[in-house]
Amino acid sequence: MKSRWIAAIAAACALGLLIVPLILHTAQLESRASSPATSEAPKKSEGTANLDLVFKDMNGADVRLADYKGKVILLNVWATWCGPCELEIPELVEASSKYKDQGVVVLGISLDDPAETLRAYAPKKNMNYPLLLWDDKFDDAYGPIVGVPITFFIGRDGTISRRHFGPVTKERIDQEIKALL
Repeated sequence: MKSRWIAAIAAACALGLLIVPLILHTAQLESRASSPATSEAPKKSEGTANLDLVFKDMNGADVRLADYKGKVILLNVWATWCGPCELEIPELVEASSKYKDQGVVVLGISLDDPAETLRAYAPKKNMNYPLLLWDDKFDDAYGPIVGVPITFFIGRDGTISRRHFGPVTKERIDQEIKALL
C-alpha cells in the first residue's frame, strides 16, 4: 500500500514538473503579446515550413500541405485527451469560419488519436476544419513536439512566422493572421 502512495506522489510531482513550466511559458507569451511594444515589434521569421508532407485525414484521404501553398496556414498539433487543446478548439473553429474566405486554412494534426476516435470527437466539438493523423515525418520537418497544443502560423510564402506553445487565444489568432494577410 505504501509503495502505491509513493508511486502516486512521484507521478504527481513528475506531472507537475511537466505542466508548471508550460503554464508559466504560456502566461509569459500571452503577457508579452498583450504589451504594445511586443505587438508592434517586427516579427522574426522562424524558418520555412516543409509543405512536402502528406497526411491522412480522419476519413483516410491524403492531404498534401503543398496544396495549401499561397494560403495562410494555422497548423495545430493537438490530442483529444489534452485539456488545454480542448480549450482552444472553439477559437480554431471560429478562426476557420471567420477567415476561410480570406485565404486562411486551419489544419489540426492529432498527435496520437486513431481516425475512428477523431470521427466521433469532431462533431461533438463542431470542428469545421480538416483533422489529420500524426506522421513521424512531422518531427523531422518541424522539430520535435514535446508537448501539445502547439500552433504553427505559416505565411502564404511558406514561412513559419510564429510557433505558439500552449492553448492559442482568439486574440493571438487574430493578431497573427492579420499580420500574415
